[in-house]
Order: sequence, then structure tokens, then C-alpha cells
Amino acid sequence: MIRLLLVAALLAGSIEFGAAQTVLRVGDQKGNAQAVMEAAGVLRNVPYRIEWKEFPAAAPLLEALSAGAIETGLVGDAPFTFAAAAGAPVKAIAAIRQTREGLAVLVPEKSPIRNFDDLRGKKIATGRGSIGHQLILAALERKGWSANDIQIAFLAPSDAKVAYTQGSVDAWSTWEPYVSQEEVLFKSRRIITSEGLTPGLSFQVARPDAIRDKRAELADFVQRLTAARAWSLNNVNSYAETWGKLMNIPTAVPLNWLSRARIRITAIDDGVVADEQSTIDLYFRWGLIKQKLNASDIVDRSFTEAIAKAPEL
Repeated sequence: MIRLLLVAALLAGSIEFGAAQTVLRVGDQKGNAQAVMEAAGVLRNVPYRIEWKEFPAAAPLLEALSAGAIETGLVGDAPFTFAAAAGAPVKAIAAIRQTREGLAVLVPEKSPIRNFDDLRGKKIATGRGSIGHQLILAALERKGWSANDIQIAFLAPSDAKVAYTQGSVDAWSTWEPYVSQEEVLFKSRRIITSEGLTPGLSFQVARPDAIRDKRAELADFVQRLTAARAWSLNNVNSYAETWGKLMNIPTAVPLNWLSRARIRITAIDDGVVADEQSTIDLYFRWGLIKQKLNASDIVDRSFTEAIAKAPEL
């Protein structure tokens, strides 16, 4: 109770709101932000209404944001880059860092494939422009292979799961919680992760008009999310239980994911910008984007203070 009162007091006192209650429409993937915020208790006494919208992956979330159906959401650096290069109205307002073990190329338990070299000439499922796609490109580049050395089947997560299960693809390059679902429930094996290959960044993104018109709400939301993520580092079991109930998935799945992920929110700093530029450069080299972007043009550093003032729970 003391913790909740402290959070409410600190959050309410740090950001000013108008008299009328507004609505912040938030896109989420697999209950990611909502679950951790509910588990940490930071969604009480919010001085505006949060309207959650659930998406299976970043691409449809970014499409909804472009269409104005939502104002903010969580996406990986790769789909963010893809959307920004296509002219979507999107800016990164906070970064999410985590270990890179949860972005991986999976193969079934009994597959003869043991490493990435064994995938030469094989078919890998992933989403176009996704962080799974990014991992494949980075791995190809590391090996000195060309795009013709493998076959990529561009599929949404639900379709990729079906193709992977039925054996119509040899591997699946995907992200959490899909990786942990496959590992825990179906004994899939990771043959490569993004460790040492990609920055492993995700972003809280927002529409420029929302940054202008709902700055107070966005700053408050990011501050609450930062506090919740920091809390989750020492409360993995509680977070995993909440996530499992929200998604109707056995708790063992989020426990596998969250115990190794070490997810935390950071401000947009020079290191984040440099990492995002490396993602842009990778996509440009492979021709996925035709015009090279400047990472500093697609981020907004003005939420740094809100992130720094997030309370400890």
C-alpha cells in the first residue's frame, strides 16, 4: 500500500494535466507493457484513460499508428526503421534494452539442423522488415553469404507458426514471447541468437501530433512504464504470473523469457542513436530501404527527464 501511494504521489506530482480527462491509445504486443504495468501496480490513479489495443507483431501496430488508430506503442528497432523509411509519422521517444537471447532462429526439437551453416539452401520463416528479418540479414552478412544462400518465407507470426509446425519451413526467425513458447511448450532449439549480431533495441514510439498534443500523457505513461520495468527486474515471478494470466499462456513461458531478458527502459541517448543508425545502415546495405536515414531525425529526446524521474517501486 505504501508503495502504491508513493508511486501515485510521485507520478501525479511530476507532470501537469488539464482538467478534462483525455484518452491515450496505446498499442501493445502480447500484453507486453500492459502486463508489467499491471503487475507493478502503476496503472492505478492514472489521470487520463489508457485505451489498450493488442497486436501480434510490430508491423500491424505501426500500420495502426500510421492510420491514427493509436498514438503510441512498443516496436523493435527493425520494423521502426522500416516504417520510418516508408514515411510513417513515427518518432522513438524511449528505448528498451534487453539481453539478445530472445531474438533467435528456431528449429524443431528433432531437426538435423545444428547451426546456421546447416541452413544454407533451407527455408526460414519470419516477418518482412521484422527484427527476425534483421537477424537473418545480420547472420548472412557475418557469414559472407548472399540473399540467395537461403530462402526467406515472409509470414506473420500466426502463419509462421503454422508453417513451422507443419514442416513447410525449416526454421523460424522470431522474437519473444514466441521463442519461449516454442522452447518451453514444444522443445524447439535456438541455433543462433542476436547476441553480437544486432543491437537488440526496441522503442516506445509515438505519432508527432501526439507528442505535440498529448505530451503530458505520453511523458506520464513513459515514466510509469520505466518504473514498472525497473520493478520487474526484481519481481520476475509476479510479472510472469500476471503476463501468463493476461495472455492465457502457462507461467513457465514468461518465466523462461523474463528471467533472461532483463528488460529496462532508457532515454534516447547517443548510444541508442548509434545503435539505431547501425540498423538503418544494415537495411540500406541490403536494399530494404532505398534512402539512407539519419537516426537522429527519427528520435525525440525530449522525454529524457520524465524517464530519469521515474520512481523506484
